[in-house]
Amino acid sequence: MEQRTPRRLTLTVPPEKDGQSVDTLLRRTLCLSGTVVKRAKREPEGILLDGAPVFVTARARAGQVLSVLVGDMAVESGVVPRPGPLDLVYEDEDLLIVNKAPGVAVHPSPDHHDDTLGNFLADYYLKTGQTIQFRSVNRLDRGTSGLMCVAKHAHAQEILKGRLHTGGFRRRYLAVCDGVPNPPSGVVDAPIGRAEGSVLKREVRPDGAEARTHYRVLRKAGGRALVELELDTGRTHQIRVHMAYLGCPLTGDFLYGVEDRTLIGRAALHSWQLHLIHPITGAALDLEAPLPADMAALLP
Repeated sequence: MEQRTPRRLTLTVPPEKDGQSVDTLLRRTLCLSGTVVKRAKREPEGILLDGAPVFVTARARAGQVLSVLVGDMAVESGVVPRPGPLDLVYEDEDLLIVNKAPGVAVHPSPDHHDDTLGNFLADYYLKTGQTIQFRSVNRLDRGTSGLMCVAKHAHAQEILKGRLHTGGFRRRYLAVCDGVPNPPSGVVDAPIGRAEGSVLKREVRPDGAEARTHYRVLRKAGGRALVELELDTGRTHQIRVHMAYLGCPLTGDFLYGVEDRTLIGRAALHSWQLHLIHPITGAALDLEAPLPADMAALLP
């Protein structure tokens, strides 16, 4: 299998940048962080000007081509490659979007050493000749399904993480809840903190961190509601806590509602829409993953 060349960014120096230092061009024009520049400097051909290695103190002339390595030369994360289910919705040189299956953890842990999304992507990268470390941008609880963004290099990850919960990176979720929220649309603005005596459970509490969730009921059936949600903040279990706070916990939620595996084997939550501004091209990406069958079955 042919090994793909690690990702590089290039810049043809425009006339108005004539005489600027390579360091200035890397940081101000290509918007690379100091950490990414330092990583490139450590590689023999990490920073090239017209194909030749240069120090960042060099002055570039108009028309010259500046090239910088942003991809990985080696995988050092220690994530074990393992084959597993992957539903790739979008992929390019800088990022990919995956429709995560419910029940799949995102990051390896002592309880999930080799059956996580990180393991499955490490295996995919290996089989497709890509030298890439697993770098998630956003994350989903193990039981939550749907769209998740993964960066292919540290530069893309830094930019995308900086845009979380802004207009440059927005997600909409679908949830099925027990009961129907009243009013049928609104904003839950209630701080969330760790519940007393628990390392896992969260609750609405006055000394918690700011948390805001927008919700809208889309459909009602059999005492349940299909609700669309959008977050202004990213607190642990935010949707699950806020819906329980409204008196309408997610169907199947063992922690904040009632677990019933005859109905569904998880909390009924799905990340269904993702809008982001591409970290390199600036293009808008809008993607969808339809409601999974186990959640649809709750609303006959």
